[in-house]
Amino acid sequence: MNRITVFGGANPKPGEPDYDEAVRLGKMLGAAGFTVLTGGYIGTMEAVSRGANESGGHVIGVTCEDIERWRAVKANPWVKEEWRCVTLIERLSRLIEACDAALALPGGPGTLTEIALTWNLLLTDSIPPKPLILIGPGWRATFETMFLSFDGYILEKHRQWLSFAQDIEEAFMQLRKA
Repeated sequence: MNRITVFGGANPKPGEPDYDEAVRLGKMLGAAGFTVLTGGYIGTMEAVSRGANESGGHVIGVTCEDIERWRAVKANPWVKEEWRCVTLIERLSRLIEACDAALALPGGPGTLTEIALTWNLLLTDSIPPKPLILIGPGWRATFETMFLSFDGYILEKHRQWLSFAQDIEEAFMQLRKA
């Protein structure tokens, strides 16, 4: 396992707990020799890129014209290699297909989309099996509610593709065991 995609929200700012936690995750991944892929922009994407870069890891930022038309952003300064895409769908595909494992930090609709698409591609055998680790109590609560509310629609064998970690340390341990 070499390439790890990290999904996460764009809202956290430097000095905020979620940003600092994402920097720590990036440092752990970079120091362990993983290549880190992120969406390449701000928030936890920036924080993970920063941590990985500062610990000597290689950082790939997957950016796209759709996002840059919607919000005035460019690749963050810790991205060592930028993969440019035209559409958001192309960007999502690159982030998902190019990794050996995916981690999801807390986030909003974009992060949920990344998780759901990765999960669906895994359970339909559209991509090779890989760990999909969701970090933090929010994701566990979200999916437990979904499983309860839509029990007949989400088979037990489909739930196996999701792993939950209470924090980044637990997620890192799961990743190392995978």
